[in-house]
Amino acid sequence: MKILVAQGANMAYLGKRQPEIYRTTTAAELDAILHRHASARGYALEIFYTHIEGEAIERIYQALDSSIDGLVINPAGFLHGKPPVVEVHMSDIDKRGLHSVTAEAARGIVAGFGIRSYLMGLNAVADLIADERSAAAKK
Repeated sequence: MKILVAQGANMAYLGKRQPEIYRTTTAAELDAILHRHASARGYALEIFYTHIEGEAIERIYQALDSSIDGLVINPAGFLHGKPPVVEVHMSDIDKRGLHSVTAEAARGIVAGFGIRSYLMGLNAVADLIADERSAAAKK
């Protein structure tokens, strides 16, 4: 199983930008945490950063035609349908008065748990993939 983590605008500045909201963990530290988490659970992980929505959309469409089984995204405004998508936010966007424009495209949203939001998102999308594969095998 292979999961793509797509990081949208400003995520490369993690740890430098608004530490009162996002804390001080850097993008490189987050990547290492996510890779360890995925490895411990037996799946591969690819992490992609971009500040340009068109590049993110292109990478997501490439994922549809490749060996990517699922997607965890810290969003901008993209994607629909397949593969399963779980949207993640480190902060509680509702408490901040923000609204996700991509939530309708996602199977679910994990928000407000800091870096743990990503770990929960990875677990959720891995479970969704396993459920879909199990259902397909029964047909």
